[in-house]
Amino acid sequence: MDELLASAIFTVVVLGLLALDLGLFHRRAHRVSFREAVAWSVFWIALSLTFNYALYRLRGPEAGLEFLTGYVIEKSLSMDNLFVFALIFAYMGVPARDQHKVLYWGILGALVMRGVFIAAGTALISHFHWILYIFGAFLLYSGAKLFGNRFEKVEPERNPVLRLARRIFAVTEDFAGDAFFVRREGKVFATPLLFVLLMIETTDVLFAVDSIPAVFAVTQDPFIVYPSNILAILGLRALYFVLAGALGRFRYLRPGLALILIFVGIKMLVVHFYKMPTHISLVVIVVVLAASIVLSLKSKPASKGETHS
Repeated sequence: MDELLASAIFTVVVLGLLALDLGLFHRRAHRVSFREAVAWSVFWIALSLTFNYALYRLRGPEAGLEFLTGYVIEKSLSMDNLFVFALIFAYMGVPARDQHKVLYWGILGALVMRGVFIAAGTALISHFHWILYIFGAFLLYSGAKLFGNRFEKVEPERNPVLRLARRIFAVTEDFAGDAFFVRREGKVFATPLLFVLLMIETTDVLFAVDSIPAVFAVTQDPFIVYPSNILAILGLRALYFVLAGALGRFRYLRPGLALILIFVGIKMLVVHFYKMPTHISLVVIVVVLAASIVLSLKSKPASKGETHS
């Protein structure tokens, strides 16, 4: 099957599942329970592994392993988004019943933006293979920076997208249920929920700048890079509600993610001299991620005023 056609079919299936999600299962705004979040997390992971198995059967074990490695990289790096989501929701005072809708539309926007990023990255690498070294150096820099970086306060006034939106729209003082826009006295107003969505979207762009080059370290095949990236972030929304009450416990997750970025960056920089087998990359990434989670769970919870490192 032509890869362009296969990508189009994959995108249509994903959009259909998302439409079913919001149109049927989450038609009414409600607080997502732990049980519901776990069920959806299992569903998205099972769907990803099913796709992985189909790819293995159709294109062989190497393609299947590359997809799985890319999926694990993206899944692990996207966990950093969860902390930012929690900070944004807390700062803006978003009611728990409306958080699902914001994440739904945020992830839908992320699908579009990441598709554009992946297409651009694939085109650049195909014409300028040396750009892999730039990606590698950037990942090394990002990983080193992540080691010493703590979660900063959310400051909407410094977000250029939000400043532009405030110039375009009149804004209500309070939330209007789960609506992004309301009409009052014949005039259309944006609600604070729209600005929460814009903050989610802009932060995802920043995270994608790290995660997408990391997957290119595994393969430059767009039909592996794109589905592994998309399927990883599709389950991010459900994973947030699974871990929302326990994010403070994962104090060593960020150093673990930093090590993964540094490892992948080194792999890209030495690719001309040594092409590391995909299964070794997968083992290293899984071990580092698992170790950071285990250490976090075994450590004492951070004090109330302490930020995550």
